[in-house]
Amino acid sequence: MELDQLVRTARHKDPLEALKAVGALRRVIERLEELQVERARAALISWEEIAIQLGVTKQTVHRKHAPRIKGGRRR
Repeated sequence: MELDQLVRTARHKDPLEALKAVGALRRVIERLEELQVERARAALISWEEIAIQLGVTKQTVHRKHAPRIKGGRRR
């Protein structure tokens, strides 16, 4: 399903249809976050700056993403 269709469906009158679309949107957002965090770290952007841009703490973003990113443990 296209992104714009997912957004429309997330406002569906049927709560189950809407929740299904919300779940799909969540998966898309999670994957986009993973991709952009990987790109940011490859560009030597600090965990602190990434966290600021995501609106979370440095510890939160590091705990979530560092284990799967090569060199992710660097401060």
